Amino acid sequence: MGRAEARQARQRGARRAKKAKPTGIRRFFTWKKLLGTFFGLCLLVMSAFFVIYLLVPVPEANAQAEMQSNVYKYSDGKILTRTGKINREIVGLEKIPKEVQFTFVAAENKTFFKDSGVDFKGTARGLMNTLTGKGKQGGSTITQQYVKNYYLNQDQTVTRKLKELVISLKVDQKKEKREILAGYINTSYYGRSAYGIQAAAQAYYRKDAKDLNVAEGAYLAALLQAPSQYDWAVASDTGKKLVKERWNYVLDNMVEEGWLDPGKRTGLKFPVPKEPRAAPGMEGQTGYLVDAANAELERHHVSEEEIKAGGWTITLNIDEKRQKALVKAVDKQLEEKLDRKKDKAQATVQAGATSVDPKTGHVVALYGGAGATEHWLSNATRRDYQPASTFKPVVLASALENGAETQDGAKIGLNTKYDGTSKRPVVGSDVPFAPENEDDKDYGPVSVQRATNSSINSVFAQMIVDVTPAKAKKTALDLGMKDGKGWPEQPAMSLGTMGASTWDMAGVYATFDNHGKKVTPTIVKSAEHQVREADLKDQTAGGQVISREAADTTTAAMTGVVKSGSGVNAAGDYEAAGKTGTSENNRSAWFVGYTPELVTAVALFGEDPKGGQVTLSNTVNEGRANGGGVPAKIWKQYTTGALDDEAAAAEFDLEIEEGATVEPDPTPTETPSETPSQTPSETPTEDPTQTPTRTPTQTPTRTPSDDPTLTPSDPPSFTPPTDPGGDPGGTQGADGRVKP
Repeated sequence: MGRAEARQARQRGARRAKKAKPTGIRRFFTWKKLLGTFFGLCLLVMSAFFVIYLLVPVPEANAQAEMQSNVYKYSDGKILTRTGKINREIVGLEKIPKEVQFTFVAAENKTFFKDSGVDFKGTARGLMNTLTGKGKQGGSTITQQYVKNYYLNQDQTVTRKLKELVISLKVDQKKEKREILAGYINTSYYGRSAYGIQAAAQAYYRKDAKDLNVAEGAYLAALLQAPSQYDWAVASDTGKKLVKERWNYVLDNMVEEGWLDPGKRTGLKFPVPKEPRAAPGMEGQTGYLVDAANAELERHHVSEEEIKAGGWTITLNIDEKRQKALVKAVDKQLEEKLDRKKDKAQATVQAGATSVDPKTGHVVALYGGAGATEHWLSNATRRDYQPASTFKPVVLASALENGAETQDGAKIGLNTKYDGTSKRPVVGSDVPFAPENEDDKDYGPVSVQRATNSSINSVFAQMIVDVTPAKAKKTALDLGMKDGKGWPEQPAMSLGTMGASTWDMAGVYATFDNHGKKVTPTIVKSAEHQVREADLKDQTAGGQVISREAADTTTAAMTGVVKSGSGVNAAGDYEAAGKTGTSENNRSAWFVGYTPELVTAVALFGEDPKGGQVTLSNTVNEGRANGGGVPAKIWKQYTTGALDDEAAAAEFDLEIEEGATVEPDPTPTETPSETPSQTPSETPTEDPTQTPTRTPTQTPTRTPSDDPTLTPSDPPSFTPPTDPGGDPGGTQGADGRVKP
């Protein structure tokens, strides 16, 4: 072998040696080692994931996921307002049309009903994008998106994404697909501050989720990809193009999956959503209505905490048409005449009103004040002012119910004669009382009917002594008035010196209107939640609390007040009964009246900026305010607008005491000048929930004269009607009754 051959042989050997034994770093990257390392890493990752799977539990829902708004509706189902930080109302899948359910699956996750709840490729891509700082990554399944919304948060971190993966697998194993789909649809954000499909359906189409069609559902499903960009009202041309493309994509996927008929798909047109509108808040009368509804729910064992937690759909008895008519009447007859900003006296005037259907007790309209965001205390439900002479019909009803007699033994009825002399001391009472009539007028012998028409204080002071204050109070409580901290059972009670709200007095008069069957005002028609429904069964009208004859005779007496007495400003093209009232020092002025179909209590209150009671004098008009003035005018305008032709034509069906007649005043006037004089300092007791502004003091002998007299300065000269048991005329007894 030559040198050349030997050298070549050595070179070949060296090359073979190199191939046989890798040297340096190359010896660590053999294919076997790489394959082994790969499988080892896979095993490590799988082991780590298994450990994570065991260690990561399915957490409780995050706070925001369970937050819902309360939805308040008018009686016809139209939304009044929503309350709560999150505009969400969770609805069950059974309330979402089947085709609408499929739009979300077609948009986000066609394999939803078959997959394990996780898209591993999409999740891996998302993790990689997160690690490299490329931001959000789509491709998650519906289950993953539900888990992110319901259990986790929107953070774009590796930890959160790993948790999402693990929890999604567990949730898919533990929950049915329907439950997951419902959770996803109810927790997703749709734009326009709407969380969940129910809020979105209202925000974009002004309808409930149950009424959505497949085209509208496809738009809402398309929105979830980019709610702000795809909102038709604010979208750019590009945004509109993209959302239309996605809308078509959703529907085409539905056809592909067999969830939508191709022929129906062809006929669908893009459903342009309605313009956005501001969510109704608590301003105006809304806050008063919501507060009254919440208070009623609490009386029916729905706690304040349960209400605040949200999720309630609360339908009120409030009729939107009547509610607007009431607000319009107050604005026209009162607010337009006041200058609250420049006139400090006029700024003290507060108005309140409650309107009730006497057959059902439904509160169909309520006025709580100038606005719930300006004056938080509702003037409709406050009980810190006196109802004044609107209490006198209660005294009459009690006398009739109890078969009360005058001091000399004659049964009290509409034709019974009393002495109407001002400051006449009552007879038969241990507590001295000599009330002054309005303007200190003397009436001489008058019938109970005439005394009701002209609200003669001296007559009703004697009448409550005849029936006894204790029995009169019992009748008042039976009719629906509230005892509060207790009423002094004294003759001054006849002038309405306790506390009462327009809500209370509307209920009392509704019971008169309902022929003596108890009527309890109620504002909540229904209250439903996902997990419960409020029990409102005890809201129905109650039993007979006074006889029909007593109730109907009291109604007959009050028709005279409207026809020719202090309430003539309330007269209109309808049959009506009612009573005026003006309280101590002219601090409140009332008109409570009713037709056969509607009962409404209207009141004005004088309230200073600190909540104290002040006079209404020289505010709504020069001199003293009175119940026959602005309150009666508000009542008339509202009632005229609230009654349809059939209701306005209804007549009272009265069964009154034998021989009773409604006696007109001899000198009726269109504009009574009700002007109370000095009044008792006794002030009303309040509802425990109210903040009292004054406290009761000893009852003096001088009392409010309350209502207009509608008579000349001298005592009226007229022939009293015949008493049921005697002739007109006669001598006056010690009790003030004219003896036959």
